[in-house]
This record gives sequence, structure tokens and C-alpha cells, in this order.
Amino acid sequence: MKRRNFIQLSTLAGVGLSLPMAGLLNACESHPEHSLEFKNMISGLLKDWCDGMLKMQINDPSNLEVHGALGCPSCSHIHGRCMDAVYPFLYMADTTGDKKYVEAAKLVMLWAENNVSQENGAWTVIRNPKSWKGITVFGAIALAEALHYHGDVLDEDTRKAWLIRLEKAGQYLYDTFTIDFTNINYPGTAVYGLDLLGNVLNREDFKAKSKTLASQVKAYFTANEGLLFGECKKSSSKLSEKGLHGVDLGYNVEETLNSLVMYALKEKDEELLQILTKSLNSHLEFMLPDGAWDNSWGNRMYKWSYWGSRTCDGSQPAFGMMAHINPAFGTAAVKNTELLKRCTADGLIHGGPGFIEAEIPPCIHHTFTHAKPLAALLDHWKHLPEINANAALPRVTADGVKHFKDLDVYLFARGNWRGTVSAYDAEYHYKYDYRQASGGALGVLYHNKVGLLCAASMAEYHLVEKNNQQPQPGKDICLTPRLEVYKEDVWYTNLYDLPATVTSKDENGTITLLADVKLKSVERKEIEDTASAFDIAYSCNANTTKIKVSTKQEIKAQTAFVLPIISPSSEVVKVISANEITIEKPEGLVTIKANAPIKTKAIAGKRTFNMVPGVEALPLEVFFQDGNAALELSITVS
Repeated sequence: MKRRNFIQLSTLAGVGLSLPMAGLLNACESHPEHSLEFKNMISGLLKDWCDGMLKMQINDPSNLEVHGALGCPSCSHIHGRCMDAVYPFLYMADTTGDKKYVEAAKLVMLWAENNVSQENGAWTVIRNPKSWKGITVFGAIALAEALHYHGDVLDEDTRKAWLIRLEKAGQYLYDTFTIDFTNINYPGTAVYGLDLLGNVLNREDFKAKSKTLASQVKAYFTANEGLLFGECKKSSSKLSEKGLHGVDLGYNVEETLNSLVMYALKEKDEELLQILTKSLNSHLEFMLPDGAWDNSWGNRMYKWSYWGSRTCDGSQPAFGMMAHINPAFGTAAVKNTELLKRCTADGLIHGGPGFIEAEIPPCIHHTFTHAKPLAALLDHWKHLPEINANAALPRVTADGVKHFKDLDVYLFARGNWRGTVSAYDAEYHYKYDYRQASGGALGVLYHNKVGLLCAASMAEYHLVEKNNQQPQPGKDICLTPRLEVYKEDVWYTNLYDLPATVTSKDENGTITLLADVKLKSVERKEIEDTASAFDIAYSCNANTTKIKVSTKQEIKAQTAFVLPIISPSSEVVKVISANEITIEKPEGLVTIKANAPIKTKAIAGKRTFNMVPGVEALPLEVFFQDGNAALELSITVS
């Protein structure tokens, strides 16, 4: 198969954006040393991941239900999408000359044909033929890229058979996908998928369908910040009570925006590139200084794994390929890859920074999906702009408060502190409440010296997608900082107060965000016969972050503010007094003080662990005392 780079020519076109043509040509033709450092990192990481997947590949010709599949260390079933590994495996085969990667690619495709392949051209998410088929778009892209860039490592019979199978998948996508048939990540990804397949298979009808979807997707960006929306069930795609759309950062940056960028560059869709530039800049505001994606507020955050989303591909292509527009996009690609590397052990990505120390087995889904974008970057390397970490991320240089109107989410920054407060009320599914950070809750608290201190989890952990989430190990303790009361075994908390409001001010060096909240149950019923209306004031100056909780109502039931602090079990905790504790982190000492005794929720062992976002934490709680209408807590780092 003749190789040509589909994105090559249009990345060299100025497309009317901010960088002059000459500057873009220079950026693409020369790769300085620090850009090559990134190439070496992703090359090494891709090999590590592919070798890790090889160790998990099942070789049992006597049992075709498992033969060729990638076994999962954490899940009791085989992930139907493991055939996505065909692309990174063929990349490795082509670049190393090692036949073991060719055999691995053939085996995953053999397993897919024997177990998840359907007559209509689709593949299913598990072996059950009635299970979800939308994932066909991801498998089709992986197979098309494998054949296009590395098909010459295959024998001719295999290559022809795979092309025939690819066309069947393309026909399924062509016949089935519309812009609104499900969450936007599927038709959004099909914009690139159908265009790619149209080129590989010489199907102009596929390319025409892609162009139609590309035109339609331009309406799926929010009015103020240009955030991609549509991550919600079709039956519940209405706006929230606050008039907000369903937005999920993880799916956007790790999946849909990748495909839209790759399509827009290839097809020179200048209008779409302008939209995407604004959108990427807005999404980038949520990247933490360590390369993490702050999806604490996202309406599909039940799959938040700190570095991204559990079953998506990774944010490297969108941000790497657009680094000529904004060099900080390149920084994002580098920093997030570094984070993925820190979360890798024994060749597999673990679902968050706390997995390895907590000895929680990884789900292999993270690895076979995230290997694909690294292969894509390497296949396009000669035509990429310069990618390095020299430009500061927005949240590194931030100072003050930024309100995202399309989310009702606030970002604050002062000194080394970075935080997120959310009053976002859009839901993924309006029948069931999979509560992300909302109700005026603190979604993230981060300090540049010691890293992550607070991070939201689901209010209650649910296997919203049982085939794509790991069961919660041990007791489920919510990690989102919150007010709470238990009354007659019913949990009341501000996390379920979707109408909650937040206001902000920045005066005399101190940022204050004031949340007006009520305590409600998961059924949205307000608590009775005790205080229900509270103010939560988050204040931050260069030295300290403080939380003050107050009410004008009489407190008649035990009421607590819960402050889980992210902390691996290896960190030393010292009780200085009833009202003060310290946590010794590698880069500094964290001190938590309160005007009432600081207690720890009952846990087994030294820490609680939560799958979202994959961290260990110390679940602290401070109760209102008799006659005290306000709680005050402070966090300092020294």
C-alpha cells in the first residue's frame, strides 16, 4: 500500500490562523532538541505499553472465546475494544521489524472476528451481540490507520481481508451515525473516521457523510467559552434548570476534539479550525500544572481518572497538532504524557495516581486506547509543529478568579494555590443522579509545591457503565469536600443542591467564593427539623486556603463539614492537637486546622481509596459544636 500522510499538506497551510505561513513551515520542518525529547518519551512509552499488552494477550487456540484477546487484570470480562491495539501493534512491527507485534495484531483481530464482529459490519463492546455497537467507529479508525501507515508489514491475504472488513465497518457507520443519535463523542469522532475510511477505501460517499457531520457539529459548541457539548443521553438532551448544556471535559479532550482537529487540518476547514482553536483554549484552562485534566465537574466524571477519561484515547493529537497555533497546546501534550508515564507500571496505565501504591490492579482498557494517539503522533512526526513544554499552561500563570458562564464553574488561583468550585447542574442522565462536583462544592484544590490536595469523586460510586468501570474496592467514601447530615439513615448534602449559587470577589490579596447552599437528599428533598441553608465561603490568599461554613438556622442534628485530603498511605500524619493535624508530603508539610475537633471517618487501614479520580485520601470531618454557628478550617503548606 502506498503510504501518504493524510494530514501533511493541510498542516502546512496557514489556514488563516494566527501563525504566518513561514513560521508554520519552519515549525514543522525542524524539531529542536526539546521537541525530540518528547518524541523519545512517547516512543519509549509506546513500546512499554505494547510490551505490557503482549504480556496480557491470551494464547489459547483451543478456546476461541479468549484466544487472541487482551486479558484484563481488573475486570472479569474481556473488553471488546481490545482490537484497537491493532494500530499500535502494527506501528511497532513496522518500526522495530519484530514479527511478534505482527502476530499480536493478527491475534487481536482474530479474536474480534470470532467474538464481537456482527453481520452488519459493527463490532460490539462485549461478546454479547446485543451490546453497544457505537464503539465501531474507534475500531474502524484504528484498523484504517494501521492499514494505511503500516499495512505493508502484513501478508497480502491478511491485508486484503482486513480492507474488506474495514469497508463493512465503514458501511455500518455510514448507515447508522447521525449527529444526534447518541452522545456527541460518537458522531464527532465519526467526522474524522468516515473521512479517513473514505480515503483508505476510495469511498466518496463516506467522505461526503463526514463533511455533513462536520458541518453539523459546529453547532455543538457553547455560546460563551466554546466548549464542546452533547455528552448526555439523547432522551435527556434538554438544557439543565440553569440553562446549561451537558459538557464532559474528559471525553472532549481525549476523544472528540482529536478527531475534529485531525479532520479540520486535513480538509482545510478553516471555519472549524477557528472554532476548535477557541475550544481548545477554553478546555486548556482546566489542565492542572502537573498535566492532569480537572474533570471534577464534568457530567461524565464517573470515568474521570485524573489524567483523563477511562476509555478514551488521550489528548495528545489535538493539542500536539495545534501547537503552532498556541505553544501551550504543546505543553499540554507533553505534561499529560508525563503524567500517564507516572501512572504506568509493568507496561500498563493505572487509572489514577493512587492505584500503584494502593496496589489496585489496572484496567487494560486505558492502555490499548491511549497507545493509539502516541502511534498517530509518531506517524505524523515529520509534519508536526514544534512540541515542547516551554510555554506555560494557563493554570500555571493564573491569578484571580475566572467564571465559566457555560458551566457555572469557577477557577481560582493565588500564589501557589489552584482551585475549582462548581455549581454546574447539568446531568448525564436525568433519571439517575451520578453526582459530579456541584452544589457549590470544591472540586479540586491543588498546590504547586505539594500537588493535589482535594479532588471530587462521585457522590456515591456507581457502575454507570458496568463494562467500562472497575468495582470500588472496599468502603465507598465520597471524596468531594462537602457539608453533610445523616438523618434516619438518609444522607443530606450540598452536593445534591443543584440550584446552589456561587458569587466571587477578589479584594486586598484574598479571593473569596461564597456558595449559598442547601442540604438535600439524592431525591432532592431538603432536610427538615434542622438547619438546611448554609453559606460556604472559600477564601484564598498567597499563604492559606480557608473554608468557613455558617448558618442562621438552628442546628438540631449532627452536622459536619467533610474535608478529604488526598494523601497516599505512605505519608506520615501527625495529630498536633484535637484541632490540628499535619501531613508530611515529599515536597512540604500540609497543616490543617479547625475551630472544632478534627476527626477521621471510620476506614479500614490508613486511607480510603476511590476509583474517581483514582487516589487515596484521608477523610477528615469537623462537626458543628453546641452554640457554634460557624465552622472554620484552614490549610497551609510549608
